[in-house]
Amino acid sequence: MTHPNRELARFLAGLQYEDLPESVVARCEELYLDWLGSALAGKDYPPIPLFERYASRMGPAEGGSEVLTSRQSTSPYFAAFVNAAASHVVEQDDLHNASVLHPATVVFPAALAAAQAEGRSGRELIVAAVAGYEAGIRIGESLGRSHYTIFHTTGTVGTLAAAVAVGKLLNFSEDDFIHAMGSAGTQAAGLWEFLRDGADSKQLHTAKAAADGLLAAYMTADGLTGAERILDGKQGMAAGMSSDADPNKLSDRLGSRWALTETSFKFHASCRHTHPAADALQQVMTEHGLRHDEIESVVTQVHQAAIDVLGPVENPRTVHQAKFSMGTVLGLLAVHGRAGLEEFQHHALQDPAVVDFRKRVSMRLDPEVNRAYPLKWLGKVEITTHRGETYRALVRDPKGDPENPMSRPELESKFARLVTFSGAATDEEIQHLIRAAWRLRDAEHIAFLLPACGH
Repeated sequence: MTHPNRELARFLAGLQYEDLPESVVARCEELYLDWLGSALAGKDYPPIPLFERYASRMGPAEGGSEVLTSRQSTSPYFAAFVNAAASHVVEQDDLHNASVLHPATVVFPAALAAAQAEGRSGRELIVAAVAGYEAGIRIGESLGRSHYTIFHTTGTVGTLAAAVAVGKLLNFSEDDFIHAMGSAGTQAAGLWEFLRDGADSKQLHTAKAAADGLLAAYMTADGLTGAERILDGKQGMAAGMSSDADPNKLSDRLGSRWALTETSFKFHASCRHTHPAADALQQVMTEHGLRHDEIESVVTQVHQAAIDVLGPVENPRTVHQAKFSMGTVLGLLAVHGRAGLEEFQHHALQDPAVVDFRKRVSMRLDPEVNRAYPLKWLGKVEITTHRGETYRALVRDPKGDPENPMSRPELESKFARLVTFSGAATDEEIQHLIRAAWRLRDAEHIAFLLPACGH
């Protein structure tokens, strides 16, 4: 019997643009624009300048790929490295629920860098991105819930997703994809311990995943071999990184289920585990006309992974750490009506009303919510007022999920808001980038997206 690793590789090798439904192509363009906004929003945002300096120090002064935040050119490896870090820092990049993977922040940096360097077309970039999403999501699902308890899936699985995307641009065969995934999988890494310190490791995870995936693909193209069963072998990823792996998910409905279309856009600028409860809180406050100072307590009823990821952040000390604080996110929404980049930057740590509200928020494991996860991320809250009133809400589809989608005008507005926040592009450039994203499939070749500094 053909093992699932090889079934996946065979599908990837045979995938053509003509195989993609219109809905998949359109969604890929939307995901690309959404990712680009997050990448540009990372300009000058700590610790991204450190990544830029490292790339300048270690990489070539010029090259065929673009560093979006600095408008400099460099090699594909270092462009992917910086752009992947930048697109994961403001917590607005997409997420696939069932795999708990942020595909865009690892797939697009690697694919864009390689497409620019290799002179590929928009359609070729789209096929490469779809391949990266389809492979990465299935690999994430196959590793199960236990993997995410210790490992940051976007750092581990992201390395393979990036390798697949670049491999598609390099016209890999079935065997090539096997070797590339083998070389990517043996580099896969990323641990959650950084949450306790507010450390910068999350951006390092995505930077390394995108760059090392690209490394695996280019070295495969030059003849490097990799383990054939890196995913489900006796000493492979599942054996070392999971206790509930299911290798059959690697080949789940290949060619008929397009996992890319299941990916969610992030509405709030925070960890996705906070979004369901945030939407539920907003629902109650809107329906009942509640003010933040009328609320005595908020109990968020959550899945176990939310407790695992958000629980260590008891007293956030940095803006980024505040994005992993359930109380801070809900406090911003309750006091300021939004939990966007501006609110986090100016109110998350400084506003006494937000800090006070944070202390009134708690998390409780809920059996219904936990059973539904990760296929569904339910939002459940119980709110008690100072007058003794109790309100409850259940949100089944948080804003941005495929069942509660963001429209193209909403995505354009989000893009403009993100790029304006960092000042990474002018208003004219913002509109140009939006138009180009909606015509990505028609691009004859993927050129640099922004004029170089000083031009």
